[in-house]
Amino acid sequence: MFGIIAFAANEYRFNALGKESYLFIIVPLLLLIIFYVSGRQIFEYDSDGEALNFKNRNIIPFLDKPLHDEFPKYKLIKYDIVSILFFKRLYITVSSKNNGSTMLKYQISYLTKKEVNDLKLSLNKVVKANKEKKD
Repeated sequence: MFGIIAFAANEYRFNALGKESYLFIIVPLLLLIIFYVSGRQIFEYDSDGEALNFKNRNIIPFLDKPLHDEFPKYKLIKYDIVSILFFKRLYITVSSKNNGSTMLKYQISYLTKKEVNDLKLSLNKVVKANKEKKD
């Protein structure tokens, strides 16, 4: 918004920058595209109690719809973390009544290695406990 205001002020009032004033529109647009392509920046995970709670949302609210999923721990079948260059995704497979299983996708590109390792450790405990109960 500030870029558009600065561009309009320069074009119609001050005319101090000339052609460089288009940078006030181009740079914010490029940043917006980078934010959109890189995925949701905020990932929250809670495994306390009997349920798993996943939240994935964007810093800029209008770019993507926030994801929020909560389900009992016993429904977790497996998980997978895929890392390609600087993009990381978490794929969760949960059991469902209708078609056997459902896959949930979360973008975790902004998590540090320690946070990813903690997430793996926590999910491994749940998957292992579910396999022991099943057997």
